[in-house]
Amino acid sequence: MKHIASLITIGRIAGAFVLLLTEPLSMPYFVVYILCCVSDVIDGYVARKTDTASRFGEILDSAADFVLIAVMLYIFITLLTWDEWILCWIGAIALTRFISLAVGVAKYRAFAFLHTYSNKATGVVCACSPILYHLLGLSITVFIVCIAASLSALEELAINVSQKKLDRNRKSLLENRN
Repeated sequence: MKHIASLITIGRIAGAFVLLLTEPLSMPYFVVYILCCVSDVIDGYVARKTDTASRFGEILDSAADFVLIAVMLYIFITLLTWDEWILCWIGAIALTRFISLAVGVAKYRAFAFLHTYSNKATGVVCACSPILYHLLGLSITVFIVCIAASLSALEELAINVSQKKLDRNRKSLLENRN
């Protein structure tokens, strides 16, 4: 019972790799994808309810999110035909995230993945992206996802630059904790 939340999170990592073995946008793909998304919602809830929340769990959760997003990007970048502006925008977001991580490592000697509201909102938008793609098409879906991801990446970078000590649970740039 002590490690159930971490096991759920590890299941998300395993699920992400299973996605690489399934046909994109097929029924098995969506089942695994939905399980990954549900695990992202319940792992933290379970950790809090069982009083097993930990720094390791926070880091593992962020790593699982990173793996799932990387797998999704790999699948969709190889599956779809992308306009150059989209690839440049995705590259700029990735660069901003990398700089933010580098700031965290230099400043705090740790990977500074934050659990901000904007990061959570971006996660929801990303989770909905296969559905949005079916409803709105590639360009509009990418625009929505990239707006959310850009804002959250810039906010995380600003927080990492401005806060004196690492606070992974800072909810927004507007929240003044230190």
